[in-house]
Order: sequence, then C-alpha cells, then structure tokens
Amino acid sequence: MSIDPQPPAARRDRTGYLYLAVIVAVLAGILVGLVAPGVGESLKPLGTGFVNLIKMMISPIIFCTIVLGIGSVRQAAKVGKVGGLALGYFLIMSTVALAIGLVVGNILHPGSGLDLQGGKAPDTSGSEGTVDFLLGIIPTTLFSALTNSQVLQTLLVALLVGFAIQAMGQTGEPILRAVGFLQRLVFRVLAMVMWVAPIGAFGAIAAVVGETGWKALAGLLQIMLGFYLTCAIFVFLVLGLLLKLVTGLNIFSVLRYLGREFLLILSTSSSESALPRLIAKMEHVGVSRTVVGITVPTGYSFNLDGTAIYLTMASIFVADALNKPLAVSEQIGLLLFMIIASKGAAGVTGAGLATLAGGLQSHRPDLVDGVGLIVGIDRFMSEARALTNFAGNAVATLLVGKWSGEFDKDRADLVLRGDDPFDEATMLDDEPATEEREPVVAAQRTSEPI
Repeated sequence: MSIDPQPPAARRDRTGYLYLAVIVAVLAGILVGLVAPGVGESLKPLGTGFVNLIKMMISPIIFCTIVLGIGSVRQAAKVGKVGGLALGYFLIMSTVALAIGLVVGNILHPGSGLDLQGGKAPDTSGSEGTVDFLLGIIPTTLFSALTNSQVLQTLLVALLVGFAIQAMGQTGEPILRAVGFLQRLVFRVLAMVMWVAPIGAFGAIAAVVGETGWKALAGLLQIMLGFYLTCAIFVFLVLGLLLKLVTGLNIFSVLRYLGREFLLILSTSSSESALPRLIAKMEHVGVSRTVVGITVPTGYSFNLDGTAIYLTMASIFVADALNKPLAVSEQIGLLLFMIIASKGAAGVTGAGLATLAGGLQSHRPDLVDGVGLIVGIDRFMSEARALTNFAGNAVATLLVGKWSGEFDKDRADLVLRGDDPFDEATMLDDEPATEEREPVVAAQRTSEPI
C-alpha cells in the first residue's frame, strides 16, 4: 500500500515583518531628525534611492495592469446586463471617490507649511502647448514607451494593446496569459524592491524631520487623519445613503455582518484575504451566485474606492509639502489619469506608490521625488484603504443584485437580524471549492491592495 506524500508546507507570509520594520524605521527616522537635524538631512539620498526604484517599476506595472484590466472588462462584458451594471457602477463610484479625495485634500491642505523647497515656484517658462502635449503622448515605437519613462505614452500603448487583444477574441487568450505571467514577474520584482522600504522610509522621514522639525510630524499626522476621515465619510455617508435608497438595508447592519472579514483584513492589510468569505457571505445574504461570481472578482480589480481616495489626497499632500501646489486643471487631469491607471490594479505592496508616482510623473515630474514623503506613512494607511475597498465591493454586490433583480430582500433582513447566521463550517480551509466558485477565486492575481 502506497503512502500519500505529505503536501508541501504553505510558505510563511513574511510581509508582517516588513510592516514592523517600516514602523521601526519611521520611529528611528523621527528620532534622528529631531536629535541630529544635520544628520537627518544628510540621509535624504536613502529616500531618493528608494523612490528611484519605485519609478523604475511605473511603466511595467501600468502596462500589465491596464492590459489585464481590459481583459477583465471583456470577461465581465460576456455576461451582459450584470457585467454592464457592475462596470458602470464601478466607474462612477471610483470617480466619486477620487473627487471626494480631491475636495477634502483642497480643504485640509495637509502638506501646507512644510515648505520643503524654500518657496520655489515651479518653472513654467518652458511649458508646452496643448498640441505639443497631445503629440507627445504618441511614442516613437510601440515598445519605446516602456523604456523611456513616459507614463502617458505607456498608458496609450497599454490601452491599444488591451483593446487589440480584446478584438482578437480567443486568439488573443495566449497573449493575455503571457501578460499575466509578465505581471507576476513585475510584482515579484516590486516585492523585492519593497524589502528596502524601511531604509527608504528611514532616510525620507529623517530628512524631512531634520529639515522642518515638528511641522513635518504635524503634516504627516494630518494627512493620515484626513485620509481616515475621508474614508469614513465615503463609507458611512456615500455608500450608506446609496445602499439605503436602493436596497433599504442599513450600512451598519451590513458591516456588522462582515465583522470577521474586517478583522481578517486588519490583521493582513489585504482585502483579498477575505475574498472567498465575501463571496460566500454575499450568497448567504440573498444575492444570486451569478451576480456574486461576476461582481466580486471584477470589483477587486475595478472598484478600489479607498485606493482612489488615497491617490488624490497623497498627490495634493506632496504638492503642498513641496510648496508647488497643483492648479485646478492639473488636479482634473490627474483625476482622469488616476481613473484609468488605477483600473485593473488589484495590486501588491508598493503598487500604490508606483501608481502615485506615475500620476505625478505624467503631470508634474518636479513632484515625483516628493513620493519619498509618503513612503514612511504608506503602510499606516494601507488598512484604511483595504477596509474601504472591501466595504465598497460588498455594497456594490448588493446594489448590482438589486438592480438586476437577483437580490432576496426578505432573506437579507433575516440574515442581518441574526435569525439565519452564516455557517462558518463552510469556510474551512480543507473544504474543496465548489465547481462554480473555484474559477472566481483563482481569477485573482495578487494578494495586497494598492
């Protein structure tokens, strides 16, 4: 009788150590900046070097995520009404989230007063006209955009390639799979880069605290608290009001029903860690399996509300901290860029920084180095991003179910009252996935929200 070999042990997730290392590095950087300001300022190249590594990843990340994002649109479009409702809702709500981030950022001006550039105004003497700007988006060759750090050119090429693969139908599937493998390679490299994030955070925080003292700490605390407040406003007011008007459900009841998932996200800083549970719980609460199977996976790539708020508020913070504020036209252009660039980026650790750097690179290259200011506090905001993304996808599933006529309100009331509790036994790790659910979970490409 043959003995079945033991299954390979699961690889231990060590990203928690990275999180702790960043926290220690930030605290050490603050201490150095306050005790020895001159030494702190001399450490600025450490932060600059890390930002340069992030800039190196901008073009491949944008290319892969946009191409695969368009592929996800094609998959969702196959299902007709439900996919169309989901995609339309995701586009509108992501735009709303970006706009809210811009409004709150302009009200708070969290980076104002740091004056890290001594009041220098951006040089606009050589600004190009609209025609030159539009012509500059067209790259010399199809692949040159991936090597010359021109973000808008990369975006154009990614859109063209994505729609071309879409038009090829089944013939384009091997190319889409190849881009998927390329994305895995790019994200693996990015994961390696992120292991030096503590060094970059230490240098960046030490330099800014050494240069401005306690004002830097006040500015960093303001952007974090402002971001948390904005996420709360979006979830409880915007999503809560929409959920009540459309389905009649209370947002607090839904969030309480998903309490275990929120705790799981807090412990992992990843909304995708709760994806299988969200699928099961949305089916249990009364949304049809078809709607859940389409809306949840697509939302994890296209409905990143917390990330959208983060991108816009962080951009304004960097601009104000460098005393080079963004004009209204630049903010609108940045918003439009973020709407496109954030799509398809289910993301990994550091992808948010890369997308932020890409947006600034495309509109105000003189602000890119300021991304180093965000490195130290990015991880402190990752939980709020993940929780907001997760709440947004849960609400989206309920709304799409209602709009498509595949939502049982009576069952939802029963479940949310606690009369029909969710059976945790269905989520045991050793239970095989159902035939319908398996491809939904496998479709996810990454593990950490941006």
